[in-house]
Amino acid sequence: MNIPRLRRRCLAGTSALALLITAAACSSSDDEASVVVPSPAAKAAGLCRDLHGQLPEKVDGLERTDPGPTSELTAGWGDPAIILRCGVERPPKMIDTTYAGKNSVDVNGVAWLLQKHDDGSYTFTTGARLAYVEVTLPAERAGGGLSPLTDFAAPIKKTIPKGIA
Repeated sequence: MNIPRLRRRCLAGTSALALLITAAACSSSDDEASVVVPSPAAKAAGLCRDLHGQLPEKVDGLERTDPGPTSELTAGWGDPAIILRCGVERPPKMIDTTYAGKNSVDVNGVAWLLQKHDDGSYTFTTGARLAYVEVTLPAERAGGGLSPLTDFAAPIKKTIPKGIA
């Protein structure tokens, strides 16, 4: 009869789910920053993987502390972390020439759109590159101005060519 076999499958599935939930609850990743990993097109993803290999071990004097989940599209430095995400969507404000014109900066040859948030944090997104790179500075790190962006300029120029994504 198939009823006992079905019951065994359900119990095995339930046991596996319980084990997975327990393992997640006991994970040591509770102390690390977590981010949403972008889902870029294949070409941008390849450029982002190239960038990942060139990123510095220190940014603005802070040690590398990559966020979870582990991905070649994300990186982090310090605690609270400066977070880099590569392959993000173009920010809607980048299209608004009035906003972008007043809120863009050039740091060592890399153009960035600047967005200040109500909590005091900043998000910078590269423009005129074949993949969009986003850097988020938490409010606690924003006092240093644009200095973290100087550490990203050379790797971005080396791996993400100019163009329109």
